[in-house]
Amino acid sequence: MARASSNPVLLQRFPPLFQPSQLFRTSILLQSRNRRFQSIGCQTNPNETDSSTSEMPLGKPGSVDPVKNNSSQNTNSSSDSGFPEFPNKTINKRIALVSTLAALGFFLSTRLDLGVSLKDLSATALPYEEALSNGKPTVVEFYADWCEVCRELAPDVYKVEQQYKDRVNFVMLNVDNTKWEQELDEFGVEGIPHFAFLDRDGNEEGNVVGKLPRQYLLENVDALSRGEASIPHARVVGQYSSAESRKVHQVVDPRSHG
Repeated sequence: MARASSNPVLLQRFPPLFQPSQLFRTSILLQSRNRRFQSIGCQTNPNETDSSTSEMPLGKPGSVDPVKNNSSQNTNSSSDSGFPEFPNKTINKRIALVSTLAALGFFLSTRLDLGVSLKDLSATALPYEEALSNGKPTVVEFYADWCEVCRELAPDVYKVEQQYKDRVNFVMLNVDNTKWEQELDEFGVEGIPHFAFLDRDGNEEGNVVGKLPRQYLLENVDALSRGEASIPHARVVGQYSSAESRKVHQVVDPRSHG
C-alpha cells in the first residue's frame, strides 16, 4: 500500500470515469428527452392540431363559403318556385274580378240562355186558330209573365221549338188574357206552365204541368212529330205556379193571341 501511494505514475494511469462537467450535461440531456416523451404521450394524434390549423384556408377575396352557398341556393330555389311569398294586391284583385265575371256569365247562361224570354217565345208562336187548321200536331203552352217557373223553362222550350218547328206547331196562350177563358176550362188549367199536346186533328193526347226535365218535353214533341198514337209522358206534374193568381193580372186584349 505504501508502495502504491508513493508512486505518482500509477495515480495518473487511471483517470476518473466522469468529469463533473460531463455529468452535468448528461443529466440535462436526459431531462429534456423525458419532457419530450411526456408531451408526445399526452396527445392522441400529435399531428392533429397542426393538420387542423393547416387545412383551414384563410378567407380570400372572391372565395365562397360552402355553408353560406348552400343556404343561398335554398333561398334562390324557394324564390324561383313561382309562388311569391307575398302576392301582389293588384294580381289578387284581377283574379277576383275575373272569377266574379265568370260566375256571373255562367249564371246568366244557365238561367237566361243568351236572353231567351217568354216575350221572345210568344212573339214567334203560331196563332191558336191557325195551329188547329194547318194539319200539324200542336204544343200549347199556358203561361204568364209573372210565372217564375215559366221563365226558367223558356230556354228549354226554345231549344225544342227550334228542333221541331217545321213539323210541330208551338202556341203560347197567356192566362192573364181573358180571351182564353174557354180554353183554360177546356184543358183544365190549374197550374202553369201547362203544356197540352194535341194530335193533327186537335185532340189532346196528354199534358205536362210545372217544372220538369227538358227530356220530358222533348220526348213528347218527338212522339207528336212521328204521328204516334200516344206520348210517353201523358200526365206529369212538377213544381208550378197557381193559375188562380191570374185573377189579379187579367188583361182584356182580344187582339192578342198570347
